[in-house]
Amino acid sequence: MGLNFRKSISLGKGLKLNLSKSGPSVSFGKSGLRQSINLKGQARTTVGIPGTGIYYTKTNNVKNIVGGLTGKGKDAKSKKAAKKEVEAKNAKTKAIAAPKVNNEELIKASQAKIEEFAAGIDAIKSVHKQSDGYIDWEAIANGAVSGQLKELQPFAQSILAGDIDSYFKVIAEVGPFDDLLDYGSCFEVGTDDPTKLEIEFQVKSEDIIPTEYPDMKANGEIVMKEFTKSAYYDLVQDYVSSTMLRVARDTFALLPVKEVIIHAVDKVLNPATGNDEEVTIVSAKVKRDALATLNFERIDPSDCLESFETNVKFRKTTGYAPVDRILAY
Repeated sequence: MGLNFRKSISLGKGLKLNLSKSGPSVSFGKSGLRQSINLKGQARTTVGIPGTGIYYTKTNNVKNIVGGLTGKGKDAKSKKAAKKEVEAKNAKTKAIAAPKVNNEELIKASQAKIEEFAAGIDAIKSVHKQSDGYIDWEAIANGAVSGQLKELQPFAQSILAGDIDSYFKVIAEVGPFDDLLDYGSCFEVGTDDPTKLEIEFQVKSEDIIPTEYPDMKANGEIVMKEFTKSAYYDLVQDYVSSTMLRVARDTFALLPVKEVIIHAVDKVLNPATGNDEEVTIVSAKVKRDALATLNFERIDPSDCLESFETNVKFRKTTGYAPVDRILAY
């Protein structure tokens, strides 16, 4: 954290290119606070003093909640090296008779690993089922709260009056999306209208979604098998949709806005260049009243998200394709 200076170049339509010693980043929103992502994959909350060029930052490192299950975590390289070392040792001891293994214990251990993997997959598809607690700003303004909520009392009147700078300060104070960073995602928040927020969300599906799953042989040995294309992309779709719904829930729980516009961004292959390019894959406008009617324990996240105003192109065998963003204004 600290006070810093930066130079911003306007790219139009509320977008800005931010230049600093740590490298460029892109953000949007016009007043008070920005949240942006730099090239190192860090999510940064920025509270500004309008007109001064001075801002206050809080940076969160992106984590991978399923790294241990998918082999895509930060220690994946060390795991691969360790695996090769073990294989080399095993090759040298082929002539030595292996000790007998209790087949029942092996099966039990393998079943536990498969259940652990299934729980990780369920977590990826069920992000929407949890949400931050609802904040009653009227109660806070009237002093009818205790504990940590009392710390928000200085913001209550301005929040109720629709002061955008106060919105951003509360976002910085509460950090409603901090726990979602564990899913490899980053967020940028902006608005010029006290009735709505616009949020960009970086999916990073390659870091989160496994391409293989564990299966058990009759003797209890675990083998890894590849997901079919349709199974893999279905999981990506559920993950993206579930997270977008969670972002909407947490936004409405924190602030008295009437709608939230969410853009999911990920890397998609451009067949014209042969390169992976970061593009918008889903853009959705979610209204508070409509979201309040949902039973989050029973919905299918992808079907549910498409019931709102949504721009999405998805095929089971190829996944997401780039789409235009829904305009917030």
